[in-house]
Parts: sequence; structure tokens; C-alpha cells
Amino acid sequence: MNTTRPWGSAEKQTWFKQQTIKRSYLQDVVTQIKKLNSAFEIVSYGALSIQPSLYPLYLVKSKNFDFEKKTILITGGVHGYETSGVHGAIAFMEREARNYSHSFNFLCTPCISPWAYETINRWNPRAIDPNRSFVLNSSSEECDFFLKALQPYISQIYAHFDLHETTDTDNTIFRPAKALRDAKPEDPWTEIPDGFYVVGDIDNPVPEFQRAIVASVKRVTHIAPADEDGRIIGENLAQEGVVNYPIKKLSLCAGFSNAKYTTTTEVYPDSPKVTDQICVDAQVAAIVGGLEYLLS
Repeated sequence: MNTTRPWGSAEKQTWFKQQTIKRSYLQDVVTQIKKLNSAFEIVSYGALSIQPSLYPLYLVKSKNFDFEKKTILITGGVHGYETSGVHGAIAFMEREARNYSHSFNFLCTPCISPWAYETINRWNPRAIDPNRSFVLNSSSEECDFFLKALQPYISQIYAHFDLHETTDTDNTIFRPAKALRDAKPEDPWTEIPDGFYVVGDIDNPVPEFQRAIVASVKRVTHIAPADEDGRIIGENLAQEGVVNYPIKKLSLCAGFSNAKYTTTTEVYPDSPKVTDQICVDAQVAAIVGGLEYLLS
């Protein structure tokens, strides 16, 4: 691949052909979503054009959706390789959502990027990062489907939990690939944070909300410390376990609406201190902590 200029369609196609299927979205995710069908409405909102039969998209929605209630949105799998985001969203809906249904409506898209889930990828098949693409008429098909599906509810969204992970492969695979794709140097992060943290909105940081999330997750797993410069992933620490981004400017998933409360969770699945189950439980605890704060 040419490394002196940004990738064109030929280089992106070469990259795409190098990707391999490593797990099954239908088996791992769709079967679990469909098990929620007795308690929630399961809405199909499209399918990826690459192979529609393999990549249907689902929204899990409160039955008897009440526009008088505040609405909570949970998103997972924006980056398909961030596994606990997908399974944490499903686990919350299965275990906890009904405990809060007297106060809130729930909308949940457990896996926005199913092809990336199967290939364990940050990008979609066109080498686009969905989490920089949440704009109307997005070049990311995943984002476009999602935004159209959420349009009837967008003004209702009170809080949005976007579930993510930060992994070792961010430094070893995805940032180097981005440097090649864009023909721009990408310095690796000084270190991948060992532990949980959240990303808030620099223009609407809601620090007490973020603090409640971190406190809830602390009961399940450890919180990422700052590096020697007082930063996490290159950003100044706002408080324990919290950094803030310009989420709307960057077209991140958590910034697509005008929700009063937003957070992007980041679990570190490569830590020797955690298991896959702890990572899922941390995502669930993050949502529970946020909801308890909203109720208080």
C-alpha cells in the first residue's frame, strides 16, 4: 500500500480483503438480542449492504413507550471489536432495565457495527471509523441507519450511555493503520490505561454524573490511574477516571443528540486484573450508577 498519500479506493479495498471473519454476530449477539423479546420490543432498523442476511441491525425498545417519561439510550458496538460494550448493553437490558422502567423508557442498540464485531475491527468495511461519523447522511452506513432509526426519539433522549473499550490493539494495530490510511504520523499513546474510565463532553461535562458512574464501577473493577503527566490517552484528567472530549465537534456517537447527560465508557479488557465477565459487569455497573444518580 502507498504510505506517502492517504488511501484511495484501491488501498481501502486491499485492506478490506485482508480482513477475516473471527466470530459470529448472528450466533453471539442476535440470539441474545432475540431472547429479550418477551420483555422488550425488538425493532429491525436495517441491514448492512455488504451481506444483509448476516448483518441485520436491531433496536431494543421499551414496550408501551411513554413519551411522558425520560428516555435512556444505550449504545454498544460502535467499534465492533470492543466486545464488552456489545455484551454489556445486552446484559443491562436483561438484568437491570426492568428495575428502572417505572421511571424511564429505554432504547438500546447493542451492536451498531456487526461486520466489525465479526472481524474484530475498529473500522467498517470501507475503512471508516463510525465513531467519527455520527452526522446526517453519514458516509458510514452503520451511523446512517442508526441516526434514521433514532430520529423519532432524538428529542426525548435524556441520558446516553455509549459503551466502549480501550485495548492494547489501539496502539499496536489501529493507530498504526490510521497513520497509513491518512498518511499522517500517529504517535502511540504513552500507555494504555489499565482500568476503567469515562469520556465526558467538554462542553457539558456533568461531573457529578460521571463521578457516580465511576463510583459504581469501582465496586466491580479498578479505575484507570492517570499517567505520569496526569493524563489518560493524552487527555488531561478532569477527575478520577474521567477525561472530556469535544464530542459534538468530533461527531462521536455520544454527541449526536442534545441529551442532558452523556458518557462514553471505556473498559480495559487486556488487564491481568479482569475477566471477560468482569468487563461486562463493569459496563452494567456504569449504567446502573448513572441511573441511580439521575433518580437521586
